Amino acid sequence: MKETITKQLRTVQQASREIITLTDETINHLLLALADSIPVHYDAILQANQKDIERMNPADPMVDRLLLNTSRLDAIAADIRNVASLSSPLNAVLEARVLPNGLNLKKVTVPIGVIGIIYEARPNVTFDVFALCLKSGNATVLKGGSDAMYSNIAIVELIHSVLKEHGINPDTIYLLPAEREAAAVMLNAVGYIDMIIPRGSQKLIDFVRDNAKVPVIETGAGIVHTYFDKSGDLDLGQKIVFNAKTRRPSVCNALDTLVIHQSRLDDLAELVKPLQQKEVVLFADEAAYTKLEASYPTALLHRAEPEHFGTEFLSLKMSVKTVSSLEEALEHIAHYSSRHSEAIIADDPAAKELFLKRVDAAVVYANTSTAFTDGAQFGLGAEIGISTQKLHARGPMALKELTTYKWIIEGTGQTRP
Repeated sequence: MKETITKQLRTVQQASREIITLTDETINHLLLALADSIPVHYDAILQANQKDIERMNPADPMVDRLLLNTSRLDAIAADIRNVASLSSPLNAVLEARVLPNGLNLKKVTVPIGVIGIIYEARPNVTFDVFALCLKSGNATVLKGGSDAMYSNIAIVELIHSVLKEHGINPDTIYLLPAEREAAAVMLNAVGYIDMIIPRGSQKLIDFVRDNAKVPVIETGAGIVHTYFDKSGDLDLGQKIVFNAKTRRPSVCNALDTLVIHQSRLDDLAELVKPLQQKEVVLFADEAAYTKLEASYPTALLHRAEPEHFGTEFLSLKMSVKTVSSLEEALEHIAHYSSRHSEAIIADDPAAKELFLKRVDAAVVYANTSTAFTDGAQFGLGAEIGISTQKLHARGPMALKELTTYKWIIEGTGQTRP
């Protein structure tokens, strides 16, 4: 398997050198053609997706991530059109000056080259990644999870057909075999892949970071908190908590832990009341449990154990932590956060300012839902992931984050003394 994959990676590397020469107009035309082709191929994509769905336990929360339907495919097509409408991130002059010796110096954005994505059961990522990588002049190597194998194959076959129709090398995108052995080859493909981005659980991200020889940008895992301050507005908080927890519980920006100031425990039952509509299971610490046991459904209310804090639930489950001060809330978040998205609900300007300054996360919110951590919501187009690290990129990674730069020097015969 290693020899076969390595041979294919060489062709991807060659393709990456070819697509650098494509004009933005050519790339946009192809992306629009791909978006238009998705409705034409509903049946093939959905039949493949159904084969994947049938292999999963219906109770598995990952089913929601895996599921495709016509409305989701339409949304994917809209995202691809949106990427096509964005300005190219390439060839932007970041810095320019003439040195005293007459050398003309420019710092210009360029593609990274070959970007590898390893991800779990989210076939929409296949479309998103290709659109963003092509728009930023990068070739793509994909390693999807076995759960989405049939969906990913169908999607990449469609992308290959559109590339061929437009005279562009189909090796611009390569889907690795679903077997786990392929991941090991990918992670060690030094010289063939320039950067790897894992998208999925903390377990996947840890595995990639610990085993990769290729540079890695960590994305995806979100252990998300919302702190309800003693100055928080109850009606506002009720709406925010409900949206952050229940909009799409299987995604990385969904709320995992509600942190509440002890002076607002009398409002806790009302604050979480809408969650009953979605049958959200709560794991409450002792103080919160005491306030909820008379009003929250018994079947949905449990005493919190230590493991319920610092957990990315990816389902309709949430923990509740009581704190005595803003400082204690900040310490709790600092200890358990994955540095993805964190929020405060407060009217006190000083509390908001301190929270926004002190919390170390890619995205920090005041009085709004963490569900907005998304490249499209930020006006960046479809994202390739949410970076939770600090080098190169942080937060939603879109077109600009898929470029690097090079220095271009033009002279008239200067030599260095």
